Amino acid sequence: MNRWMTIFAALWVIVPMQLNAADGPTQKPNIVFFLIDDLGYADCGFNGGTQIETPNIDELAGGGAILESHYVQPVCSPTRSALMTGRYPTRTGVYTVVRPHAKWGLPLQERTLADALREAGYETAITGKWHLGEFDRAYLPTSRGFDHQYGHYFGAVDYFTHERDGIHDWYRDDNEHKEEGYSTHLVAKEACRLIAEKNKIKPLFLYVPFNGVHSPMQVPESYLAPYPALSGPRQKLAGMLAAVDEAIGRIVNSLDKAGLRENTLIVFSSDNGGPKPGENTPLSNYKGTIYEGGVRGCAFTNWPGKIPAGQRIQEPMHVIDWYPTLVTLAGGSLAQKQAIDGKDVWPMLTQQAPTPHEAILSIKSPTEAAIRVGDWKLISHASPRASKGSKVRVNKQTASSSEPIELYNLATDIGESNNLANSEPERAAAMKNRLTELLDGAVPSGVPSGEDGNQ
Repeated sequence: MNRWMTIFAALWVIVPMQLNAADGPTQKPNIVFFLIDDLGYADCGFNGGTQIETPNIDELAGGGAILESHYVQPVCSPTRSALMTGRYPTRTGVYTVVRPHAKWGLPLQERTLADALREAGYETAITGKWHLGEFDRAYLPTSRGFDHQYGHYFGAVDYFTHERDGIHDWYRDDNEHKEEGYSTHLVAKEACRLIAEKNKIKPLFLYVPFNGVHSPMQVPESYLAPYPALSGPRQKLAGMLAAVDEAIGRIVNSLDKAGLRENTLIVFSSDNGGPKPGENTPLSNYKGTIYEGGVRGCAFTNWPGKIPAGQRIQEPMHVIDWYPTLVTLAGGSLAQKQAIDGKDVWPMLTQQAPTPHEAILSIKSPTEAAIRVGDWKLISHASPRASKGSKVRVNKQTASSSEPIELYNLATDIGESNNLANSEPERAAAMKNRLTELLDGAVPSGVPSGEDGNQ
């Protein structure tokens, strides 16, 4: 009898341990999300960059999972909206940039990632660029789930004066705050302060959307000295990215000093493909397009002991996936009125599971979008003309006059140079039908009549 009691007791210990391992972490992780503005896919060393030194970023990437097919939106506000809601622009109407003082923003009925994590017991903070509406206080970060706010609301803010078009744009807890300094340094300093003064009981969700490396191309002169072989905007970009890398190093050091690093999940992503002078090789095109160079972000995730190091994950995912993934890890609830488009990618990150997506949508407007299914990507253009500031290339030999179609096999043609729409008509038709389904019921743009979405 004693032998059976001993065996039973051993099983009693083993089974709960196995269940806990399957269910994921038992302690709620701190979450730090770095969003880098206008970063090129291949500007960092971990993604093939050779011109710019990014040692802190590269070390984090090497210690975690590099996400080779991490999709974002063609421009910044839509990516921020998708991250905050787990929903495509077809549901929120945030297809384009929210201009300063525009009478719209992320719809107020949307539940944000910060809302969900705060409900799950997190202390929530943003330090950096908001860009989801500021014309009314109801649209500001502290009204959208964040306990703390620091930084700016507009895009393209001056790094030193913190102004856009002569208007001061710098705030603390959504009250104007005048402070001298280079914005990348200030954003990092605030992040370090929040980590050092973190609530001792609550886990921390720290969202750090740097305005680097977005224009205007500005950086202290000392950051240009290591890049004498570069010139003009490319040299400025190198210095700006070096400053971001340094800032990230300081924030990670703060996590170490506070004893938080081992229980902190770090996510790093660009908000869209890089514009020139950014480098997107081997992807085609740039920011503002639905080609891979516009919508595939430079990204990785790192959590020591939880996410296996040294991975390069090719399975496709989208920035919308972080909403359900992070809320689930945090022990929060996904029960809400709004449908969630994102999928939980935790098994993909930790167990080499395949992508949970049957199809991924890239969208510029309800009439110009792309769909990826497996290795295949179909692009449907509203018209053969390029949008302002983009370099859309339409194969006129295979495109109809009313609705140009492009079809690519990304496994063999990541640069989207060989349009297979004519040679694969059945596949093109099936993917076009699936894209039409995804676009069915798409809400109109939130931009009021008479306004545009340019930066």
